[in-house]
Amino acid sequence: MRRMPATLITVAAITLAGLAVSEGYRSRAYDDGAGVQTVGFGSTRHPDGTPVKPGDTVTPERAVVMLARDADRIWREAADCIGEVPLYPHEAAAFQSLAYNIGAAAFCRSTIVKKLKANPPDYAGACREILRWTRAGGRELPGLKKRREAEYRQCVGGTKNE
Repeated sequence: MRRMPATLITVAAITLAGLAVSEGYRSRAYDDGAGVQTVGFGSTRHPDGTPVKPGDTVTPERAVVMLARDADRIWREAADCIGEVPLYPHEAAAFQSLAYNIGAAAFCRSTIVKKLKANPPDYAGACREILRWTRAGGRELPGLKKRREAEYRQCVGGTKNE
């Protein structure tokens, strides 16, 4: 297995499945803990681009379509920030999961990207940075801590969603 440029990597079906499990499905909009209305598998926008509002609903089938669309869009934005830095598939999957959860803008501003763009790239350091993203709404959340630990293990060893 070789590393390939982040911009050439797509979101794999197994990564989408992992995101669906991590995010969980909710048919009715809810507050994500940081004040953002979310529906389905963590979508914050409807297919027409309008923000999710309290009371909005989505079917499981539509939620899967929204997840795939959102994950692809978010990863494209994150990959553009990483640029031509090559990644193993398991590293990319870990970064895709994190970027989906925190958003491309936060991912692009993160130390992860700085470490990846170092010369030479600091892959181990970038993976360790995942562990810092355990807070939402100003407080550490046990669910985020558990998710970040899984993403970190995946990033360093490819143990999940290769």
